[in-house]
Amino acid sequence: MTIYSLYIYDRHCNCIYYQDWHRVKRLKPAVEGNILPGVSRAVAPHSSDTAASQSAFGTPRNTLSSSSGVVVALGDVTTSISSPTTGVMPISSVAPPPPPQPTSGLPFDEEAKLVYGVILSLRHMVKKLSGREEHFVAYRTSTYKLHLYETLSGYKFVILTDPQADSLRFVLRQLYTGPFLEYVVRNPLLDMDSREHGIDNEHFRSGTDRLLRGLPFFN
Repeated sequence: MTIYSLYIYDRHCNCIYYQDWHRVKRLKPAVEGNILPGVSRAVAPHSSDTAASQSAFGTPRNTLSSSSGVVVALGDVTTSISSPTTGVMPISSVAPPPPPQPTSGLPFDEEAKLVYGVILSLRHMVKKLSGREEHFVAYRTSTYKLHLYETLSGYKFVILTDPQADSLRFVLRQLYTGPFLEYVVRNPLLDMDSREHGIDNEHFRSGTDRLLRGLPFFN
């Protein structure tokens, strides 16, 4: 069984934590101001200065063209070897950069809203169709399966896996009664219901990773 990603939402519909393991596409950072700080470093918005710096110096070779037609390569070191025909043959010592990893089409803040929206819509549909109080716990598509565990205090734990996975509600409950209670609820440095900050911290992240990687079916 393959575990893709984990989302945690508070009772105010805010995504307060994110972690992934076998995500196929690289995350696109959230738009600044559209996500709480402290959700995950992987999805934190990039400042304009950082983005500019990465775009200018993110690869070993950067080419700049001018109106004169001259091309300047930054960080390009060349060496020469002798050739029987021309005498000197320049060879670049810098290997070409690896192909970029594909990114998801949506920034993380939009992705988190879509995941939460799907949960609300399906839960409402289940209640309408059943005609009584019935809990929505999972749904499956051709490419993934979503598992949901909701606490009495309104926190929602959502995990995405491959579509053949069995129910993981018991794992999400273990996550809630274990690392979540230990490193989030009992953490005096965290304000649980602030609506201003996520719950990401080193101990909770490592505890969550240890719990899921310790499952016999994790791969």
